[in-house]
Parts: sequence; C-alpha cells; structure tokens
Amino acid sequence: MINDLEKEWKISLLERDRTGVRLTSDGHRILPYAKRVCEEYQKLLIQVDELNGLQSGLIRIGTFSSVATHWLPNIIKEFQKDYPNIDYELLLGDYTEIEEWILDGRVDCGFLRLPTHPDLEAVFLEQDKLLVILPENHPLADCEKFPVTSLCDYPFMLLEKGAKAEVSEIFERNGLIPKARFTTWDDYANSESTFHH
Repeated sequence: MINDLEKEWKISLLERDRTGVRLTSDGHRILPYAKRVCEEYQKLLIQVDELNGLQSGLIRIGTFSSVATHWLPNIIKEFQKDYPNIDYELLLGDYTEIEEWILDGRVDCGFLRLPTHPDLEAVFLEQDKLLVILPENHPLADCEKFPVTSLCDYPFMLLEKGAKAEVSEIFERNGLIPKARFTTWDDYANSESTFHH
C-alpha cells in the first residue's frame, strides 16, 4: 500500500535498509495530515456505528499485558452478549504510551494509573497491592510486610518504562537508592488500574 502511494504521489515516504524502515523528510511532512485523515475516518465510522445502534464497529483499547490477559477476556465476553458484532483491537504499551494514544485518538479507551492527564475522563477500577517477589530461600521470604529499606540491601530488578514507576517514587520519597541490576518493563506489578476514555 505504501509503495502504491509513493508511485501515485511520485514521492518517497519510507527509507528502507538493513536496519529497518524510517520516514523520509517528505514522509515526516505528510505524517500529520495522514494522521488527521485517519482520525476523521475513525470519527466517521463512529458516527455510522451510532446510527446503526452499535450493531457493528471497532473498539480500540490501549492496554498492558496483565490487563489483556486477566481482565479483558471476561469484559469482552460480557460485552459480546449484548453486542456480538463489535470487533476489538488491542494495542499493548506502557502507561505513557497508552495515555498518548488516547489523547491522539489512536485508541478509544485505555487502562492507566492515577493521576492522569486532566483532559481524560477516568473511571476508577481497582487498587492493587505492591508486592515484593523474592527467592524461596531469601532471609525475608516469610515476613508479613516487606520493609522498603531492605530493598536496598539486595540486588533489585526495577520494573519501569517511560514515566517514573510507583516503586521509583517510593524510593525517592524515602531517600533510598536501590541496587538496581537492570531496569525492565513488566506490567504485572502495577499498583493502580484505572479505565480512561
């Protein structure tokens, strides 16, 4: 499709090489217009769906893997009972990416943590506990409440991507510096789950 566009418009939109694909300078100039066309097309589809009484359509949801695995199957299953012809598109990302997708109109709704951008309408869903995952033979494996200060005594894997995670904020508030071996993103450790649109 991109090749067809490039031939029709007589411009190059993408640079293709061994390292991957990137937008050309012409592609960057056209991108905002293409985004607006896509957004207006989605608005048109929404209006048509409303006229059809939600008999058909597409709902795009920004989410992370734990919600996609544990929450969404049941939510979608219940929704399909009343609206069997609705299709769903899931985009997986972190809190920062999902918030940007909602604001840009790339998704219709998404799962985030509080607080969120003031322009978003939020529905609070659930507050999760922050848990420490330890080896079975760890000296503190049996303690009922894990002391935050003890996290600095052992090698630590920080779950963080994009915006600062709740755990980093806790360390900062308490003036602590963990012995972080590496930083990764695995959203199975989110403290507040909320739904936004």
